[in-house]
Amino acid sequence: MPDSLDSGSRASGRRRRRDTATGLAGAAVPAPDEDRHFVTALARGLDVLSCFRSRDKLLGNQELARRCGLPKSTVSRLTYTLTRLGYLDYDEETGRYRLGTATLALGSTMLARMDVREQARPLMQELANYSQGMVSLGTRDRLSMIYVENCRSPSALTLSLDVGSRIPLATTAMGRAYLALCPPAERRELLERLREQDAAHWPRVRDGIEAALAQHRELGVCCSFGDWQRDVNAIAIAFHAGRDGRLMAINCGGPAFLLDKDFLLSEVRPRLIALGARLERGAREG
Repeated sequence: MPDSLDSGSRASGRRRRRDTATGLAGAAVPAPDEDRHFVTALARGLDVLSCFRSRDKLLGNQELARRCGLPKSTVSRLTYTLTRLGYLDYDEETGRYRLGTATLALGSTMLARMDVREQARPLMQELANYSQGMVSLGTRDRLSMIYVENCRSPSALTLSLDVGSRIPLATTAMGRAYLALCPPAERRELLERLREQDAAHWPRVRDGIEAALAQHRELGVCCSFGDWQRDVNAIAIAFHAGRDGRLMAINCGGPAFLLDKDFLLSEVRPRLIALGARLERGAREG
């Protein structure tokens, strides 16, 4: 297997692991001597907020500490501060935390600025109805992709993913499509972080990404057939959305017994590619 995905300095990676703390999604917090403008305490507070996933209703300090990779005493101070500011709410009965209304305001503002969602929604629903699957629009957050829009057919109601859900960058079709189209320098950095995040499984993860990049060159889409979840198949494309050229990705997938590989590649693939091209063209003309 070619070692193109292992490019980058091993010594640099080892130095970063010694000098940094790693958050939930693999975001390294630079040491003070690496970036004097970087506010580590702020980064750690944002890491705590990023620990909450769409299925999480309440999280305690111990679980947050485990997910962040930070001492529980540090997390306790962070959750206290975030609660005082309204970014977390404290549940007296359980002694745990939920996201507060301040985070809702931030998220709603961000989504409202994504004009592409309005343009994409009816087209996504049309493809979801045709495929009898789920079509989702997402953007990258560190080593995850986050859904910002979601359309599904009645047959895909068993899938619990919705707006705000996080999925892995490395093993999903959407994440791989993002890697295929992002600038080479960004891809190299992300791959190094993925390798550091899970060195034991990196050879398998690397092989999957290599295969997906080859698929993208040949087919115009990236695939994940049981790579993320054994019983889920999906294909995805990435495109530049908005006047700022923000890179986003759109996938179509669902239970493997409903959407097999041949159907996705022969029937859904040309429609998905056309959808991405239409959204990118609309972004340029808008």
